[in-house]
Amino acid sequence: MGSVVVRGWTILLPEGQMASPIMPNILGVDHIAIAVEDLDVATRQWADQLGLREGAREMVPEQGVEVQMMYAGATRIELVCPIHSTSPVRAFLDKRGPGLHHVALAVEDCAAAIVEVKNSGARLIDEQPRGGAHGTRIAFVHPAASGGVLTELVEGGEGFPSDS
Repeated sequence: MGSVVVRGWTILLPEGQMASPIMPNILGVDHIAIAVEDLDVATRQWADQLGLREGAREMVPEQGVEVQMMYAGATRIELVCPIHSTSPVRAFLDKRGPGLHHVALAVEDCAAAIVEVKNSGARLIDEQPRGGAHGTRIAFVHPAASGGVLTELVEGGEGFPSDS
């Protein structure tokens, strides 16, 4: 088994695994985000019915959301709830209802990841990193670039591994 150290974290790589030649900066899945109508109800469902551990809750006014991080072992599930009617998550819920909102990929350098995605010909939503929840720098890749799944590039914050 090999490893790489990023931002003080040692990321273990199975034998023979190497970084993507297109996106060498991807560390793994940072979190999976679920759009919800009621953050308190969703938090209780994921904690009480599914046994996930509650993490930090944070308002992200510039994105029009409140988020609740949940933990299933080392895997992070981010519950995302709109805080006003013009939030993109509100539009998502109105169109699709509650459910999978995006998959977030941990990256070593968000700005470099944006360049890599752009150079690969994929469509971006964000051309520059912006502030995200939990002290992160983020950018979104358009769902058209990933089979209909909104993808978030995430640098920093709580770190790639679980904080448990």
